[in-house]
Amino acid sequence: MSTDLLTMNTFIGNMKSLLAASIVIFCTACKPEAKPVDPSEPDPSLPEGEVPVFESSYEAVKNMGVGWNLGNTFDTNLGEGYDGTDWEFWETGWGQAVTTQALMKMMKNAGFGAIRVPVTWGWHTDASGKVYDEWMNRVNEVVDYVLNTGMYCIINVHHDTGADDNAWLRADPEVYKAQKERYEYLWKQIAERFRDYDHKLLFESYNEMLDSRSSWCFASFNDGYDAAYASAAYEAINNYAQSFVTTVRSTGGNNLARNLVVNTYGACNGAGDWNPHLQDPLKEMKMPEDVVEDHIIFQVHAYPLIDDMAAMRREVDNMYADLDRYLVSKGGPVIIGEWGTFSENPPLASRLEFAGYFINKAKEHEMGTFYWMGLSDGVARAFPAFSDPEMAEAIVKAYHGDSFVPDIPVTDDYSYSYKVTYRQQWSELNLCGHTISLDDYSGVSFELDKTPASGVLSVKVYGETDGAEQYTGFSNSQAKVMFDRSILGPKVKRVTLQYCHTQPYTITVRKAFLIRNDGTLEKVDVSPFWGCDVELVMIQ
Repeated sequence: MSTDLLTMNTFIGNMKSLLAASIVIFCTACKPEAKPVDPSEPDPSLPEGEVPVFESSYEAVKNMGVGWNLGNTFDTNLGEGYDGTDWEFWETGWGQAVTTQALMKMMKNAGFGAIRVPVTWGWHTDASGKVYDEWMNRVNEVVDYVLNTGMYCIINVHHDTGADDNAWLRADPEVYKAQKERYEYLWKQIAERFRDYDHKLLFESYNEMLDSRSSWCFASFNDGYDAAYASAAYEAINNYAQSFVTTVRSTGGNNLARNLVVNTYGACNGAGDWNPHLQDPLKEMKMPEDVVEDHIIFQVHAYPLIDDMAAMRREVDNMYADLDRYLVSKGGPVIIGEWGTFSENPPLASRLEFAGYFINKAKEHEMGTFYWMGLSDGVARAFPAFSDPEMAEAIVKAYHGDSFVPDIPVTDDYSYSYKVTYRQQWSELNLCGHTISLDDYSGVSFELDKTPASGVLSVKVYGETDGAEQYTGFSNSQAKVMFDRSILGPKVKRVTLQYCHTQPYTITVRKAFLIRNDGTLEKVDVSPFWGCDVELVMIQ
């Protein structure tokens, strides 16, 4: 394999680490017969009770319309040492505002029909695996926010899987054997909590589950391909999917016919032709045995590069064709539970063109799409407003048609500042939390409500490589810092306002801007990086 391809795979893996109406009628005479199952698999036989008649998986995908992910919220993965019952700390731990009913109403009014709510559960259970009531209740509350608008909602098991060392679910037969009971108990609790909810609530088995080598793209990619190792990983994925389906169905009620979502290995979509094993996650995925027909949906994720638009179109075309060939042919529809691009800061025109093409191809293939989180990000959710309004409009118009007129509120509709509370020494506030090119930007400027004492605050700029950092102190309420390319390299990964003392400290950021190379200013919304809290202050 070429060095370029290995580098691309590592980049994708790192980005994913850091960085988806029918009336319920009850009928006692329409209980379907269970399919024959392999006796080595869990017994999926129905419990006694009435079987609800829900819309099929195909109808659900069609009726969902276009979707969005409430990302970096309940999926936070902060690690050990924090109180798992403190839902607000975790919900806002990756820089997001507390989720509100108004945010979901905004998404509905803009033209979205479904919200995927990723949830990480492992940090929010006791030693026996029981989910803390505080966490379950808050997840339940936000599910209700979504459903109250009439939109569909998907909840899942998220960063319990993935490339991080603390992922406890792995596509590995030994891990499956060791964690089977805990995994099934988790889904039993979730399913029982939401058993009486109608067809607009769907469950998703697991997010991007990787093998024990944390291989992206396909199983056994890392450390050299091993066919037996890969085969075992795919077997484990199918076992998790079967455990999920069987466990949910066993809880009865509306869960007997609820539409369920199962993901391929790594949520891989098979796109690309640089390795003969790229389509293996699709080929090896099985349709789980079920007690009802047409109530299972397959899911993959997609983040193509869009630096070359012709190449993007070819990749998207081939991806949708492969999803039809290898997944839909197994008897279930497909949703793209996350999509976006791994291209760094592509031009807006390219992003909008990509969105239109991606959505139109999904409609052509009768597949659903859920954009990954960035449409309303950080403090924008508190208004609520769209932080990426052009992209939001492009997505809903691609789905509903050019004549559709969405309601797209933006942060510029409001006057506000940010009250920042630093809790500990060296904590940091994001002035810019994403990568920018120094071919486009030359610096950052901001205004505070007071002049900090000398040595209290400094601007920290993260360069392209680890350790390439620029520090600039200041002692004025208005400050400007120009980027030093000789230190940082051609790109900046992050710009923060760092607190240098030990005692808690509060200051208000009135406004912040990136400075473009032509001298114009680009407004930015600040957000917590670590060790600080941000409160939005509205200005009358």
